[in-house]
Amino acid sequence: MKKIFTTMIMTLFLVTTISGTGIAAKSIKCTVSTVEDSIVTLDCGDKAEKLDVGAAVKVKTAKKKAIEGC
Repeated sequence: MKKIFTTMIMTLFLVTTISGTGIAAKSIKCTVSTVEDSIVTLDCGDKAEKLDVGAAVKVKTAKKKAIEGC
């Protein structure tokens, strides 16, 4: 019984560890360098090595905060 319980805990630990690193590796913050017609150039610095040529990326715009005045 203890062997089954230990095996289940180790499996759960490995699955959560592996899945967490796979998601975190694809999150990169970049800045927009140039925009020409429909072509956008991003500057990701040293982290650009993690991206593949031709891979689809999801881009989020920075949220602008509302300025309240009197």
